Amino acid sequence: MAARWWRRVLRGLCGAALFLSQLSVLSGRAGSLMTTKLSQPQSTLAKSLTSTSTNAPYFKAFESTEIPPYLTNCPSNGLCSRLPPDCMTCNTNYSCIYGKTATFDCKVKPHVHCVDENNHEQENFTINMTCQFCWQLATSDYVCTNSTNCMTVSCPRQRYNATCTVRDHIHCLGNRVFPKMLYCNWTGGYKWSTALALSITLGGFGADRFYLGQWREGLGKLFSFGGLGIWTLIDVLLIGVGYVGPADGSLYI
Repeated sequence: MAARWWRRVLRGLCGAALFLSQLSVLSGRAGSLMTTKLSQPQSTLAKSLTSTSTNAPYFKAFESTEIPPYLTNCPSNGLCSRLPPDCMTCNTNYSCIYGKTATFDCKVKPHVHCVDENNHEQENFTINMTCQFCWQLATSDYVCTNSTNCMTVSCPRQRYNATCTVRDHIHCLGNRVFPKMLYCNWTGGYKWSTALALSITLGGFGADRFYLGQWREGLGKLFSFGGLGIWTLIDVLLIGVGYVGPADGSLYI
């Protein structure tokens, strides 16, 4: 009887242990299911962030389609050979003979439209130009900055550093913007004829020197009555030959 009772107790304990083990397995599956459900929105959010981040190249590509700044200087549907140099790209031929006419193969830049003599649109064309560098052009083919800080009336004549830019319709080799040493050639608006007339008529009172901005010399001539006439005659000669000029160092008109 005692043996049977112990067997029942052991069977009861085994059944309880089996029930507890199944309960723990079921609770573990439920937790994994909850974790999976919670992780799904995060993965969806990550995918949405990833998809939006891939739109960045699209916006960059859209921005790159903006109109280039050189198009403002490029006439539309004009002759390709008449385009400004900023509107084309040419193969430089450095083997040409200096001073001789040479042919260069050119191509229009993107978004530039031009035609040939038969009014046919083209991209590749040739132009003829003189074989020389831009800094070797004539002074009428480029525009330079002017300086008002140097004296035009001096011996030797002063020079200044200028920045020159080639005109649009001129083609040349090398850089179209270059430095160059130029003579001081600016003017302040003083007329040589007016200065000479004042020196002849009212030079004894220093009117010519006052007109040129030389106040000290003008006062000296005024109180000395033109150096008793001697200073007046000398100033007429000096202004006549252009040796005496404006006090600011500019040229006569």
